[in-house]
Amino acid sequence: MRFSRVAALVAAFAFSGPLAAAGMDDLRHFLAQTKSAKSKFTQMVLGRNGKLTQKAGGTFAFQRPGKFRFVYEQPYAQVIVGDGQKLWTWDKDLNQVTVKPMTQALGATPAALLTGDGQLERNFDLKDAGESDGLAWVEASPKQQESGFDRVRIGFGAGQLRAMEVRDNFGQTTLIQFSAFEANPRLDPAEFRFTPPKGADVVGD
Repeated sequence: MRFSRVAALVAAFAFSGPLAAAGMDDLRHFLAQTKSAKSKFTQMVLGRNGKLTQKAGGTFAFQRPGKFRFVYEQPYAQVIVGDGQKLWTWDKDLNQVTVKPMTQALGATPAALLTGDGQLERNFDLKDAGESDGLAWVEASPKQQESGFDRVRIGFGAGQLRAMEVRDNFGQTTLIQFSAFEANPRLDPAEFRFTPPKGADVVGD
């Protein structure tokens, strides 16, 4: 799958208090107030040398706890759906579906910051990461060594989720920018259900 690992990493905000604590305040506000959201996104992956190795974009929606939908529109068509129990990844060009349990697919990943049950301290060490590029940042480091990533930074601006930066254990950095972010919209429950297309090759549980 072209983007499933990156989406799983992704697939976790208003200033209050002093600047040094702005990021954590925004994260707490996000977890308390944002039960669902939808957004457009652009995604870039940088190699260890800092060179661009992959660029993608599409739409994203989530409903906590544990439901989300990524639709990659370019450069390749792919749909990734977490229905709360299973993670479905459909590669349209190959007409191939991969399915696995959500607990196995996500665990203590950055996606849990956005779509999980809000008990972040159970899986992550959190700290304010100051302000840069006009955003207030929070840094999260996984407590589990087998999580697959080293750290993730989440950026907030004007009360909204704006960006995520994920550095994996191989030295790659995934940069995600969110636009047209809408908090607590009415979402069709069908967005978080997936039925394999006719004739698709289904791999996994």
